Amino acid sequence: MPAGHGLRSRTRDSFSRAFRKKGTIPLTTYLRTYHIGDYVDVRVNGAVHKGMPHKFYHGRTGRVWNVTKRAIGVEINKQVGNRIIRKRIHVRIEHVMPSRCNEEFRLRKVKNDQLKAEAKAKGEVISTKRKPEGPKPGFIVEGASLETVTPIPYDVVNDLKGGY
Repeated sequence: MPAGHGLRSRTRDSFSRAFRKKGTIPLTTYLRTYHIGDYVDVRVNGAVHKGMPHKFYHGRTGRVWNVTKRAIGVEINKQVGNRIIRKRIHVRIEHVMPSRCNEEFRLRKVKNDQLKAEAKAKGEVISTKRKPEGPKPGFIVEGASLETVTPIPYDVVNDLKGGY
């Protein structure tokens, strides 16, 4: 018989709990607060069947658009054919975790504010824009002499004597 195409088909490994991560779910999962606009990663917890998203959304990052008592609404982009649709799904909090996708941006913001404050105290104006890495500086190799290499002229007679 052909393979089934149900909601949880082909999820044996993706929904299984990791090694030494089985058992009771840590309380931090339930005590975490999510706000509208936060980035979250959808990571399905196979131990909790309620509020489980479809397997397509497992491992995807989305933005919180709604917060309810036990679940949060997550907005995720999904490519369908040649267009990208913004899908809104409700997922229980056991199946989401805060994303680290904009962590670098937030750290850079704090650092830039610090640099601006220091520059203002000194009375300078600085640019906090990121600049692409330019070309490497040129250099000359010392102690090397130039040598001209020319090809040896082709000799038909000596080549035929070598034999086939």
